[in-house]
Amino acid sequence: MHVFQPLPIDFIEINPFIKISKEWAIITAGTKVEANPMTVGWGGFGSLWGKNAISIYIRESRYTKEYLDKSDFFSLSFLPDENHNALSVCGTLSGRDSNKWEESGLTLNSRLGIPFPDEAALVFLCKKMAVVPFSKEQFTDSDICKKWYENDDFHLMYIGEVMDVMAR
Repeated sequence: MHVFQPLPIDFIEINPFIKISKEWAIITAGTKVEANPMTVGWGGFGSLWGKNAISIYIRESRYTKEYLDKSDFFSLSFLPDENHNALSVCGTLSGRDSNKWEESGLTLNSRLGIPFPDEAALVFLCKKMAVVPFSKEQFTDSDICKKWYENDDFHLMYIGEVMDVMAR
């Protein structure tokens, strides 16, 4: 088992159009004792308000939203290919009904009090800066609502400042 090493943010070379949407990631919020991991496939990296920022999108109905709302921090983690099954488990099961840590085979770890899966290859530790809800009235492209929000279960955009990056 390799130890996590700090990774300066200017050393990161990823394709932002592939990293989250095709490889998926795990968003984790909560405490170092109790946290909920959830697979995400929508998000972004960039600069916002003079800070290195990550945005993630979580539906109102998701259990992880409760953890995100109670916490000032969250992590965005990328797993190696051999953990693809864990991404499926964390994307299909609800933490309301099951222990996703046990079911996925992932191990809860934390740094700076921010939880993340120990099996990750790359971890972004983030401080929540803003939560922006979406509503039907905000969309200028009506096809988006027809395709993605037929049941009015809209996403909230969580924007976090990248506090630390770790890699194996």
